[in-house]
Amino acid sequence: MKGGNNMQNEFMTIETLTTFTGLVASVSIIVQFTKSIIKRNFNDGAVRIYAFLIALCLTFIFARTDQGLKGFLTTLINAVLITMTSMGAYEGISDPLARKTRR
Repeated sequence: MKGGNNMQNEFMTIETLTTFTGLVASVSIIVQFTKSIIKRNFNDGAVRIYAFLIALCLTFIFARTDQGLKGFLTTLINAVLITMTSMGAYEGISDPLARKTRR
């Protein structure tokens, strides 16, 4: 840091993408800006699958934990957690007072 400047100059870095928070933010942003394409051709449930596929791809690229079956299963579980968190974060921000009803 030059001159005591503690402000981060880059918002999203490769190091950030290797963290849970970075992956959740990335999935949320990508899905938010591209989900209209999915919703135009498929139903709302397809957006969740789309979010999972984005999370899975990003997790394999930036946060692969190990090789072999163990690494694959861990990466798969991490992608599920990232998807659930990113979808929950979006719903919490977009409509925080929404009441869910059972059908």
